[in-house]
Amino acid sequence: MQNRMVLGILSLCLGVLVFSLQDPLVKAVSGLYPVTEVMAIRAIVALPILIVIVHADVGLKALLSKRFGLLTLRAFIQFSSYTSYYLAIAALPLADAVALYFMAPLCIMVLAGPYLGERVSWQTLATVLIGLLGVLVMLRPGAGLFDWAALLSLGSAFLYGFSQLMARKISDTESSTVMAFYQNGAYLTGAVFVAGLFRLAGIEHAVHPSLEFLVRPWIWPAFPDLLKMAACGFVASAGMILLSQAYRLAPANRVATFEYTGIIWSPLWGFLFFAEVPHSTTVLGAALIIGAGLLAFRTERRRAAPPLLVPTGDTA
Repeated sequence: MQNRMVLGILSLCLGVLVFSLQDPLVKAVSGLYPVTEVMAIRAIVALPILIVIVHADVGLKALLSKRFGLLTLRAFIQFSSYTSYYLAIAALPLADAVALYFMAPLCIMVLAGPYLGERVSWQTLATVLIGLLGVLVMLRPGAGLFDWAALLSLGSAFLYGFSQLMARKISDTESSTVMAFYQNGAYLTGAVFVAGLFRLAGIEHAVHPSLEFLVRPWIWPAFPDLLKMAACGFVASAGMILLSQAYRLAPANRVATFEYTGIIWSPLWGFLFFAEVPHSTTVLGAALIIGAGLLAFRTERRRAAPPLLVPTGDTA
């Protein structure tokens, strides 16, 4: 059990690092191409990779799962989550979008109780309030600086958290590679469907950067941009498998806190590639959110620890 926990934590940390590489790639093309085109190209590149990995892991017959409905539902929840997040980073600095997204581990810890039956203490619930305070600090209500794209990042966090709880629930019969394959299928079909809807409706432009990133019509990408989108496919393949594997191996409310390792990477990419310097309220809000998650993790770990045996005269 201890080995599974360690392996789950390592899988999650590596998965977070790998997935963070998508942020600068997607943001770099968000000014010219629609998010649906980016996701479709990413999914097409990832498809043959995932087929090979599934075949080597559990065999292609495993894709014909009796839990097809749950796998598909989870995949489209993930599609909604990542689409919302990508729309957010088109309008927000990477540090802001990522810090708000880190409400996801707190969502996982809270929802693990009603959805998985994992007992959640009142102390853990109290830490959620600290996390929400961090969100308010970051959003700066009343300062005239609020961008509604921040709500996209928060919504993405909730959807992501719930999808990972679903991964934990179906992990007794489904492998992480099968889950990743279904996710990739949802990204491709969902992106094509959404793009088709906007094309039929004749909607091609919007004022806000996030909406413009959503409704902009598809165009043939320049070769450097095509390479960036294709690279997302390789990154996504590895990231989806690692994150799904993490939540298969270990209890959700024990490994979720390590999602916070991502706070190291995306702000770094934002600074290196886009000269973005985090606002002071972003740093303070992120510190509150991360502190809340770490406190919740510590509380859950203490509660889950076995009681110490006190030696008696007989055992001495």
